[in-house]
Amino acid sequence: MEDPDFQPPVNPMPAVVTVVFLAIAGIEAGLSLAEAGIIGGPGAIGWRLALIRDYGFSNDIFDWMIANWRFPVSETLRAVSYSFVHLGFTHALFAMVLLLALGKMVAEALGQLAFLAIFFVSGIIGAVLYALALNDPVWLVGAYPNVYGLIGAYSFVMWRRLSGLGAQQLRAFSLIAVLMGIQLLWGVFFEAGTQWLADLFGFFVGFGLCFVLAPGEWLKLRNRVRHR
Repeated sequence: MEDPDFQPPVNPMPAVVTVVFLAIAGIEAGLSLAEAGIIGGPGAIGWRLALIRDYGFSNDIFDWMIANWRFPVSETLRAVSYSFVHLGFTHALFAMVLLLALGKMVAEALGQLAFLAIFFVSGIIGAVLYALALNDPVWLVGAYPNVYGLIGAYSFVMWRRLSGLGAQQLRAFSLIAVLMGIQLLWGVFFEAGTQWLADLFGFFVGFGLCFVLAPGEWLKLRNRVRHR
């Protein structure tokens, strides 16, 4: 018989966050084991590059689709699949840590369906805006635009909470400011590439979606439109 007053020492992770995490972790585990020579044999060393080629997001392919106004399903799905392939174990690890921390908060504050919408829509639109803004031939991979969308949702929740407390709302953006500052410093000393722009787009998409997805926000928006 269970004790009704028992409180687990660690709050359970929302199911959808766990599923997304396991999908990313499972793919990375297979690739890391292959690169270590534990599974797949000699040919497995090229699995990561093959996945990047087959499932990564390519600006060149996107430009071809727009120019020809043709959108094959296999190519269109790259806007989703690129988020589950990473450049290496460390690249995937940081994304997974942020996913668990921010995903738990977003799913509990806004709901699990809202988490899924923010995660996937931020990744998709972040990649598309990145392709429209730049003509970088480097493949876009990794869940960072999606995770930055969750940072945007976290910032929205904090922004609303600070507003209710009458506190300085700019504090809600301290996390994205710190992360962008780290990106800037990294770019000064190393060749950081341009993916940070997709991450930033993902942040704004995640923040903006909360005006519709956060509890009560859709009703507020509808009332504002009616009274204009």
